Amino acid sequence: MKLAFIFPGQGSQSVGMGTELAAADENSATLLRRADDALPFSLSELIEEGPQEKLTLTYHAQPALLAVGAMIASKLNDAGIVPDYTAGHSLGEYTALVASGVLAYEDGVSIVHQRGLFMNEAVPAGEGAMAAILGLDADAVKVVTDAITKDGHVVQPANLNCPGQIVISGTKAGVDLACVKLKEAGAKRAIPLDVSGPFHSALMQPAAQKLQEALNQLTWHDAAIPVVANVSAEPVIESVEIKKLLVEQLYSPVRWEESVRQLIDLGVTHFIECGPGKVLSGLVKKIDRSVTVMPVYDNDTLHAVMEASKGWS
Repeated sequence: MKLAFIFPGQGSQSVGMGTELAAADENSATLLRRADDALPFSLSELIEEGPQEKLTLTYHAQPALLAVGAMIASKLNDAGIVPDYTAGHSLGEYTALVASGVLAYEDGVSIVHQRGLFMNEAVPAGEGAMAAILGLDADAVKVVTDAITKDGHVVQPANLNCPGQIVISGTKAGVDLACVKLKEAGAKRAIPLDVSGPFHSALMQPAAQKLQEALNQLTWHDAAIPVVANVSAEPVIESVEIKKLLVEQLYSPVRWEESVRQLIDLGVTHFIECGPGKVLSGLVKKIDRSVTVMPVYDNDTLHAVMEASKGWS
């Protein structure tokens, strides 16, 4: 069997996430303290106490999710569970890069905080939006969003998650209008997402140059474990290519369904979702029900994976 670690993106954050796991051993608690030292605020306090509205701000949610995901991956590694591939959804790609040895943990925490600031500067909180569209394929969604964008309200497909689930992103007016038009076009539901900006849309272009400059300040390593990139849905190892794709990822769609299918084509039979919630686990099962998917977000789910891994070969 082959194993992939997958890491969730924004929208999965919740107050208290990972705190039970952090309390279980000193190494995990130390990781959160190291994140505090790498940031200009107390991340551990924000994760533990919230409030949710503050945690959801993109420049807080991103380092919080990375810290918790990296902590879970570290715990799994300590238990002898090491993936053949990693992948992450949007922000989760940075957690995958930490897990694959491309970025040092502190650099990962710091760069996603900066990334969040750049994204917020490009489109201040409240001016952009995202929504999940259920029951239409990507081509049908694009026809509607292209027409709305042509009329002056930017909106486009942003996350190609699984069959029948496409996330759109753009100005608040564009997304609101698209939700109405897409339901008229046959979408079953249009669900606003709990995020603070129009991620993976053309509105993020102003943040790209700033991100490029910040990425250039970090120390990079080729991946010890291949990472399947959001932009290309292909495994990458070379750090130069990874950096280039991270800049493009800011304003390009997340090709999640293709990424999961690529991992399965590469022989992956088992997926472990490292982070709060079970969003990616649900998406993977909608893409291919034949694979094994296990989320890890607390002590019980961690122990379940550790027990199950005894039968893997």
